[in-house]
Amino acid sequence: MADNPNPQLEASEETPQRTLAQRRKQWLTILAAAVIGVALLVTAYHFLIGVRHVSTDNAYVGADTAQITPLIAGPVETVRVANTQIVHRGDILVTIDPADFQIAVNRAEADLAQAERQFLETRATGGALQAQINARDSDIQRAQAEMVAAQSAYDKARVDLSRRQSLAKSGAVSGDELTSATNAFAAAQAQLAVAKAGIAQARANRAAASQNYNANQALVQGSMESNPDVASARSKLDSAKLDLSRTVIRAPFDGVIAQRNVQVGQRVAAGTPIMTVVPLNNMYVDANFKEGQLKKVRMGQPARLTADLYGNSVVYHGTVVGLAGGTGSAFAIIPAQNATGNWIKVVQRLPVRIRLDPAELREHPLRVGLSMDTTIDVGG
Repeated sequence: MADNPNPQLEASEETPQRTLAQRRKQWLTILAAAVIGVALLVTAYHFLIGVRHVSTDNAYVGADTAQITPLIAGPVETVRVANTQIVHRGDILVTIDPADFQIAVNRAEADLAQAERQFLETRATGGALQAQINARDSDIQRAQAEMVAAQSAYDKARVDLSRRQSLAKSGAVSGDELTSATNAFAAAQAQLAVAKAGIAQARANRAAASQNYNANQALVQGSMESNPDVASARSKLDSAKLDLSRTVIRAPFDGVIAQRNVQVGQRVAAGTPIMTVVPLNNMYVDANFKEGQLKKVRMGQPARLTADLYGNSVVYHGTVVGLAGGTGSAFAIIPAQNATGNWIKVVQRLPVRIRLDPAELREHPLRVGLSMDTTIDVGG
């Protein structure tokens, strides 16, 4: 067999092929190392971080809004706010014409003044009634004195009649004297009866005067403030003043005006919604997590949230404050009928309420209904 006439040329052709194979091996080694590194990172993230957090982008901002409704009926005098306007607690929103309510206050003030005057007059009458009782006591004493005199006259007339009747049997006393003695006794007897009746009448008058005095004292017992008539008149005045104060409707808290549907001159009825105030610094997020994510979710756990409004550059911090009592489908007007032959399992979502930090809301305000990305730390 003949030798290769050019061994150097053959060696030069094998060198590039060997170099290419070595490089391919190096790249495969690097790629394998990278894959293994990524797998290790993913595994570490899952066990160290992923299992500690649950996330969802099915979350929306909510708030306990205030529905503004007038507590009295009347024509609207002024409307001082518009939709999207920011208001502060105590700002005047709407005023109702106060004319009728001011008249009611004036009438109630007059009724109160009359009740207080009547109380003072009744109290002053007590002195006159006490004087009447004293006068009736004097009448009783006078009637008793008259009865004593009548009793003495009666006793004298009885003795005189008895004496003359004894003497008349012997003829020592004439018939005229006997008749006069009899008449005198009858008159004394009648006078005694009149005196007794006078005492009874005086005592009855005294009892009536005492009852009138007691009735008067019952009306003025205690102070003027505790008198029933005065207290009733004062409560009516307070009610009238309360209705007058309700002609000015104020903002219950800081917020934004929404759904304003009242105009100047419109007559509103009590309880009719006229606008809504959405709070700015007291909002929450309802995050709808899949049922498989809720195993470790507990109240008090921290949460991180971002809003589509600001992007990932603004992070909100919140706290889980509760889980809803049921899924959305459970409270639907027409609930799902799962007991059917064509049933297909659908993963359910349960709202989790997260309270936001008021300080962060003041710095970056949100609006009701905005979308949020929510992550809850369940590792605690």
